[in-house]
Amino acid sequence: MHLKIRHRTEYRYETPVRYSIQELRLTPPQTAGQKIERWKLGTPIKASNSLDAFGNLCNIFVQESPYTSMMIEAEGEIYTQDAYEFIDAPKAVSPFYLLQQTHLTEPTPEMLSFFEKHLPKKNTTEAVLKLASAVQDTIAYRPGETNFATTAAQSFALKSGVCQDHAHVMLGLCRASGIPARYVSGYFFAEESPNLASHAWIDFCSDIEHGIWQSVDITHACLVDARHIRLAIGRDYYSAAPVKGVRSGGGGEELSASISIQQITYEPLSLS
Repeated sequence: MHLKIRHRTEYRYETPVRYSIQELRLTPPQTAGQKIERWKLGTPIKASNSLDAFGNLCNIFVQESPYTSMMIEAEGEIYTQDAYEFIDAPKAVSPFYLLQQTHLTEPTPEMLSFFEKHLPKKNTTEAVLKLASAVQDTIAYRPGETNFATTAAQSFALKSGVCQDHAHVMLGLCRASGIPARYVSGYFFAEESPNLASHAWIDFCSDIEHGIWQSVDITHACLVDARHIRLAIGRDYYSAAPVKGVRSGGGGEELSASISIQQITYEPLSLS
């Protein structure tokens, strides 16, 4: 598919912000299943660029002049095709590092007991997809009941959440089963489900020795395909968040975000 994506994030504050630093992971990588035709990032001031430990392109900017609103925009065109297997670069983070739980993924004894019969004995696609189906059946998709700080344990207790919560629950269970797994932030193209435009899923390591990962969408309990656009990977939402930062001043904050994904043509991904 040939997709046009526009992602706008706007912050408004009650009082002037005196100082802030923002960290963005809003640039899709050139990887299996996606080819970036063009991509542009708009920030209030010039940002510096670097690669983080996971190989994500990270843009950072610091504002030291007072302001009461801030706009960040990302826009571009991407070709996609079905792909769910990803192979690490030689200097990638060791899969064993992705066995460590985080505050957002740590499962409770109740969670492990509840999912015990579904926990994978092997890191095969079939076994992990069965666990994904169990998570999908257990955690109902209900926007508005959780937020970016909700832990896997809290979402499990509520039995509800969104794609981010599905991913955190799945990460906790995979890691507890001895399977390295990582969070994936991205976009999802579905004209009938615009609320899923900002999406999240997981990669699990199916071959630790060779750094081979399979990508699974927990919300849909399936392998990812041409509808999924990868932005960044990390240990959890926090380390792969599209936009995060800290500020001094500002008082109350009002955040509005909009994402539009438009299919331009049915052209397959060009390999040239």
